[in-house]
Order: sequence, then C-alpha cells, then structure tokens
Amino acid sequence: MQNGETTNNTESDEQSLVYSWYIVFLCMIAYVFSFIDRTIVNLLVEPISADLNLTDTQFSLIQGLAFALCYATMGIPIARLADSKSRPLIISLGICFWSIATAACGVTKTFWQLFVARMGVGVGEAALSPAAYSMISDSFPKSKLGLALGVYSTGPFIGAGLAFFIGGTVIGYVSDFGIVDLPLLGIVKPWQMTFFIVGLPGVFIAALFFLTVRDPERKGIQNSNGFPIREIVAYISTHRKTFASHYFGFGFLSLSLFAMLSWAAAFLIRKFGLSIPEVGNYLTIVVMFGNSAGVLCSGLLTDYFTRRGYADAPLRSAMIGGLGGVIPAAMFSFIPDLHGALFLLGLAMFFTSFPLATSAAALQLMAPNQMRAQVTSLFFIFLNIIGITGGSTLVALCTDYVFVESTMVGYSMSLISSLAALTGAVILFWGLKHFSATADAVATGK
Repeated sequence: MQNGETTNNTESDEQSLVYSWYIVFLCMIAYVFSFIDRTIVNLLVEPISADLNLTDTQFSLIQGLAFALCYATMGIPIARLADSKSRPLIISLGICFWSIATAACGVTKTFWQLFVARMGVGVGEAALSPAAYSMISDSFPKSKLGLALGVYSTGPFIGAGLAFFIGGTVIGYVSDFGIVDLPLLGIVKPWQMTFFIVGLPGVFIAALFFLTVRDPERKGIQNSNGFPIREIVAYISTHRKTFASHYFGFGFLSLSLFAMLSWAAAFLIRKFGLSIPEVGNYLTIVVMFGNSAGVLCSGLLTDYFTRRGYADAPLRSAMIGGLGGVIPAAMFSFIPDLHGALFLLGLAMFFTSFPLATSAAALQLMAPNQMRAQVTSLFFIFLNIIGITGGSTLVALCTDYVFVESTMVGYSMSLISSLAALTGAVILFWGLKHFSATADAVATGK
C-alpha cells in the first residue's frame, strides 16, 4: 500500500511539474511578444527619426522614458492586485492592452503622439513580470526555481531577436509597396505598417493565456489579502541594505545591457552602412543566441551555487555576468571588421544578460509570498529609470553632446555600457552579506 501511495505521489508530482513548465512556457511566450512590441522601435531609429525630424536624444525618450514612465508608475497598483487577485486574468488583460498600444504606434504622425502610444505599451507590459514571477515561484521548488526563471527570462531576447528579424523582414517587404493609402487611416509608411503587423497578434496570446492557465496555489501566505504598500515600504526599510544593493546593482547591470540593445541597430547602420533587413538578420543571431544563452547559463549557475549552499547564489551569478561583460562591451566599437564587432557585441550581450534571471530569482528570496509582486514592481521602477531609460538616454546624450557626431554612437555605447557593468558588479559584491541575512530571515519566517 505504501509503495502504491509513493508511486501515485511521484506521478502526481511529475504531472504537476509538467503543468508548471507549461505556465513557464506560456509566460515566456507572452514575454517574447512583449519584447517584440517593446524592441521593434530600436530597429526603426533611422526611418522614424527622418520622418519626424528627431535627434538621438529625442528618440531615446521614445525608446526609454515614454515606455518606462507608465511601466514604472502603473506597476505598483497592478502588482498590488497580483499579490491577492487572479494573476492569469491580470496578465491576459495586460497582453491585450500593450498589443493594441503597439499597433497604435503605427497611426502616429508626431513625436508626442508616438510618445503617448509608447506610454500605453508600458502600461500593458507592467502587468506581466510581477505576476509571472509570483506564479512561477509558487509552481516550483527552490532548487529548480533558477532554471525556471532562466527559461522565462529568455523571452526578452527571443522577443528582441524576433523583433529585429520580423522588423527587418517586414520593412523589406512593405518597402516594396512603398507608401500605402488605407481606409480611415490615410497615408501609412513602411515603419508605421510594421507596428500594425507586430502588435495585433498579441491579442490571440492574451486569449490563450486567459483560457488555459489557472492560478497556482500561493505558498507561505502570511496575509490572505496581500500587504498594503506601507507594510511593503516598512519591510524594505528594515532590509534597506539588501534592497539598495539589489535595486541599484541590478539597475546598473541592466543599464549596461540596454545601452547596447537600444542602439545596436543604429551602430551597425551608421558604422558599416548596412540596410535595415541586413541589421535585422545580424542582430537576430546576436540577441537570440548570445542573450538567450546568457540568461539560461545564469539560471543554471544560480542553481549550482544554491546546491552548494550559497544563500546569495543569484547575486554571485550576476556579479560574474557583470564582470565578464566589461571588456567586450568596452572593445566592440573599436573593431573595424563587421564580424569581429558582432562577435564582441554578442559576447558582451551574453554576459550582461545574466542579471535578468538572477534578479528575479533573488527577489523571490527577499520577501514573503504576497509581497513579491509589489517588491518586484518597485524593482522595475529602478530597472526602468536606471536601466532602460538610463541606458538609452545616456548613450544618446553622449553621442549628441560629447562626441557630437552620430556615427560615434558605438563609442558612446562602449563607454556607458562598460562603466555601468563594473559599477553594478561592485554594488552587488557589497550587498552579498546583507542579502544572505535577509534570505535567511524570509526562509525561517522571522
């Protein structure tokens, strides 16, 4: 009888993990679509800037600030809901909203119209990661969490890679038709049509998520209604050194990544004279293989350190990524050969991708269950202000006002990215002991 019960329990656990991996897979697909919609604008720097007469600094505000503004501010109230309400419903509504907002970018005619549409993309995408991290953490044991979050965290780079590939292909295809006159919309240029094509399919993913994903049971619940923001702030204050090292350390590491990701297409076009379809093909390979391998390796490395008994495993893994990215990030822009520059850019992308999975894994160890989504959302404020906005805008400011030459964008990327990677790694090193103490307190329920 006991053997039969053991067999049934084993089969039940295996079935549970199969469904858990389905949740990871579908969350990852949603993440892929979010990054396609978020990143496609990076490939369209040249045609959008030419049509709307934008400087690099203005374009960087569309890339970073417009998106980050609402992504950060809306993240907290949405995360509050995710800590106590249906996470699949929240994610489904978010996917639908950002997909429509992406398509809306295609009807814009001015800087401010495009800025507002990008704000809408940020609102929708704010619903995904806090709820997804929370769901995944409730679906896996701690020893497998690093890989699960690593698989989920490949989504941005598969998405960014597909954005470059799809965007390059679509631009090449629709450019053959030139400017088209559509009913109700009027004159639509190729870059505008691209937003329609990449945005609208996300609505179907939203429907699939809503119909097939059930909310996993929450583990270690301390407050059935979730924690109010004042208790979240009080908790963070109690563990302020841990949260400061995490938020700022990972913020600077993501700045290093987005300094390259935001301007890689412009760098290749301006330095090597490539067409948009050519850039799309090259960056697809760099991002989908280099960045995706980076997040998977960081997840596996985090699990390895966890099995070795290191409570600060996610931070150790991220430090390795930060330090590994300094030299290739500093050097790629100096290489005169296209393939050599792409190799070093890919190597820099590989290492600077480590923080995506490791920052998520660390957050799940830093707070009780029903604080996780809100704590994650607060982290995304730092990630967006320091990482996405800072990475894009600091490179643009450096190009416009330090080098004063658009073809020097690669040198701006190298300078900002390498300094940010080193800064982030140093901050995380300082935070190791503080993080271990907080993770131990959470694990023991103190």
